[in-house]
Amino acid sequence: MPAAEIPPAPGAGRGWLRIAALGLLSTAILAVAAWGAGLIAFQGPAAAPLRNGLIGAWCLLGAAACAALPWRRASAARRRPALIAFAAGFAVLLAWWFALAPSQDRDWADDVARQFDAQVRGDRVVLRNVRDFQWRSETDYTPRWETREYDLSKLSSADLVLSYWMGPNIAHTLVSFGFDDGRRLVFSLEIRKERGESFSALGGFFRRFEQVLVAADERDIVRTRSNARGEDVYLYRLNLPPQTLRPMFLGFLAKADELKRKPAFYNTLTSNCTTVVFEIARHVVPDLPLDYRLLAAGHFAEYVYDQGGLVPGYSYAQLRERGYVNPRARAIPADAADAGAYSRAIRRGVPGIAASELAR
Repeated sequence: MPAAEIPPAPGAGRGWLRIAALGLLSTAILAVAAWGAGLIAFQGPAAAPLRNGLIGAWCLLGAAACAALPWRRASAARRRPALIAFAAGFAVLLAWWFALAPSQDRDWADDVARQFDAQVRGDRVVLRNVRDFQWRSETDYTPRWETREYDLSKLSSADLVLSYWMGPNIAHTLVSFGFDDGRRLVFSLEIRKERGESFSALGGFFRRFEQVLVAADERDIVRTRSNARGEDVYLYRLNLPPQTLRPMFLGFLAKADELKRKPAFYNTLTSNCTTVVFEIARHVVPDLPLDYRLLAAGHFAEYVYDQGGLVPGYSYAQLRERGYVNPRARAIPADAADAGAYSRAIRRGVPGIAASELAR
């Protein structure tokens, strides 16, 4: 019989299926081991030796579980203890995970110490705890919280602001609303840092941070990024029909109220500064599609452009180039007496913004 016609050995197909199944199972074990290591790293004991020891023990248990899989037809009795121990450890970690609860009562960092409160009566909105810090550097600042009143009938514009601090794919997303009198108010979903804590993208996967929605003056929340932190900041005028501005604005107030009543964890992928903007926008425009750029926030402005949400008549590259605010932002001194000087400066040359708006 020619070699090409020799039939496969009995059971050869089942052998490959068995190897594939074991490969998938070992991959799942390694993924669970990595997840558990991250959970211990970000939620475990504060003492580094104990925390690192627990991580090491858990990883060894995962390796032992992989080694105990029946790659060779060994006795089930010999491999069962390692697999049972790993499953039991996973159950403990899951119970720990689900027991983690967000809180409103921690020693918060100064810039997220307060949550704003909104009272809406018709067109009149009173906001308490609007942040207006004066930032000289990231650690040198003068705290200031204010009560402000806004007239929703004077709401005239909205701008998308993206601030990049770690490459082109990661950015912080803010939305700034403008009023006919020249005042502006920015909403920003942020991690609610505890005192001395700093942001960690990995920590955001492991319930390390609560969320807070901040309402702030542009001279505070945008300037601290363009000037104090040295991030790359881009501003785009949103192409929104006038009738959508009010529900968008009220959507941020509703989200803040929700977080005050029911605190929630920040999640780096699923519940962050960009997804909250999409969530609110989708209440106004229900047919907005899902897109990978909702996860890669650095490309969110391009997503908005593709949905017709930025000023028409320009390419995205043109809007991005003319929306880069840093050179203009750094020309305004931190102690400028005119509170609107920063806001006017960063909008000069931005498509869709009329000269009359810059004169207010």
